[in-house]
Amino acid sequence: MDRIELRGVTATGYHGVFDFERREGQPFVVDLVMHRDFTRAAASDDVADTAHYGLVAEAVTAVIEGPPVNLIEKLAVMIARAVLEGFDVTSVEVTVHKPKAPIEVPFGDVAVVVSRSREDFPGLGTTGFGGGAS
Repeated sequence: MDRIELRGVTATGYHGVFDFERREGQPFVVDLVMHRDFTRAAASDDVADTAHYGLVAEAVTAVIEGPPVNLIEKLAVMIARAVLEGFDVTSVEVTVHKPKAPIEVPFGDVAVVVSRSREDFPGLGTTGFGGGAS
């Protein structure tokens, strides 16, 4: 399966289990790997026949900046659903990094990774965020 990779989408969110995380906010960084067949896009050379990664980045940012959740695991699943709902992709892998997580020892990064496909969300349609919505 062909794929589109989008790395380093960064926005401020208010997610976390601690009051100060929800009050002060912090950066979240998202990497995506979206799977889809490029046959139609390669033949037409038209952005409408693929997942417009600029619009995908905007959709991801909207989820990060949206209502707070406790766990980045939930945030990752919410992002996966938004991408699958809004764009013509078969499946998506979402990595959510929380580089300023409140960990008391030195660390380089903390991240969660989820993989989801349309089958994981029964009845999922598309909302037409971008090119190729089915």
